[in-house]
Amino acid sequence: MTAAAPSPQPAPTLTKDRTRIPIDATHRPVTKRPLALTDALDFWSFAGAAANVVMQMARPGVGYGVAESKVESGALMRHPWKRARTTTQYLAVAILGTEEERNAYREAVNVAHRQVHSAPGAPVKYNAFDRNLQLWVAACLYIGFEDTYQLLQGRMSDEQAEAFYVSSSTLGTTLQVTADMWPATRADFDRYWNEACAQVEIDEFVRAYLNDLLDLRMIHWSLRLPFRNLLRFLTIGFLAPLFRDQLGVEWTTTDQRRFNHLFVFVAFVNRFIPRFLRHSGTHTMMADVRRRIRHHKNLI
Repeated sequence: MTAAAPSPQPAPTLTKDRTRIPIDATHRPVTKRPLALTDALDFWSFAGAAANVVMQMARPGVGYGVAESKVESGALMRHPWKRARTTTQYLAVAILGTEEERNAYREAVNVAHRQVHSAPGAPVKYNAFDRNLQLWVAACLYIGFEDTYQLLQGRMSDEQAEAFYVSSSTLGTTLQVTADMWPATRADFDRYWNEACAQVEIDEFVRAYLNDLLDLRMIHWSLRLPFRNLLRFLTIGFLAPLFRDQLGVEWTTTDQRRFNHLFVFVAFVNRFIPRFLRHSGTHTMMADVRRRIRHHKNLI
């Protein structure tokens, strides 16, 4: 009699110490009203942009979809400034835009996404319209905003974190993620995130692409040399241990101490910069989207 093959065991759920960066400082109240995602639009919120790309591409479907994308006009390594603009404007529309503006941007993105799918027989299957992959990308974007906000203002209480999270679903629903797919509460989001992180896997192909990104291979060497080391330092600092291990980079206690000290300084300086200046970049991007819609120009 042949013994039955053992059933596959589900991957263990990861814990916060593996999937999130540490935030040590106590929250410093900046407003008496409940927090919202719009409070996280400081220009320093984009210091972890490259780390967010790493996190998104750590899911193989996203990693291969980006690295193999046939949409040349939006390729990060060929048109970095345009890709930075369109990504920043997507965030601006998702957070600040009206429903009509989100619909317009969704249609523009859909045109590009129709070309992003794996070839028949490809070892890694992907499709840019895969809602589960889009949910992962949106969750990474939310993590980026929450991490940078807390690095600048301190760790939120559970009540503050819940209020901050409430308006975040548009990071995904501005594309194909449905409202019921977005975790209903902040605690639900934590559970989703730790479970989804079990699917993180960066292979040599995607790792090579990401290392080119961190080495700024897509820009002129005159800009690459002065900024490459800073970008790599910030990127690794914004990555949780799971992602650092997958990327194959080292991060010492001394590195963490330097990273913490940097944001203590940045947070202190930030207190003296008026909010309208700190948030002006995102509002400028939103104004440009509205101008493009008004004049029937391409959004991406």
